[in-house]
Amino acid sequence: QVQLVESGGGLVQAGGSLRLSCVASGSIVGIFAMGWYRQAPGKQRDLVASISTGGITTYGESMKGRSTISRNNAKNTVYLQMNSLKPEDTAVYYCNMYVSISPFRSGDYWGQGTQVTVSS
Repeated sequence: QVQLVESGGGLVQAGGSLRLSCVASGSIVGIFAMGWYRQAPGKQRDLVASISTGGITTYGESMKGRSTISRNNAKNTVYLQMNSLKPEDTAVYYCNMYVSISPFRSGDYWGQGTQVTVSS
């Protein structure tokens, strides 16, 4: 019913930047919170950043000060600008959205993930 598709991942040198995008499609009435999480091999999935419907942002400790989350509600899209990337930022980055698919039904949806690799 709802699909999230991420893009923008890839290989970058330490100190570089990447901008991730995630667009939602399907039977969408509205989107509440949007966010980005990441998971490195052997580690749990952690919050990178989230943004509420009203634009209030929350950042995880891992990339605080080096990342900026934003959203375009008209395009059902969330972005993550990442700067000053470090090798320890290497992970699969997942998009997450809390989506209303009808006036009485909402749910949590995830993208398939996009790989970010930072070389030293």
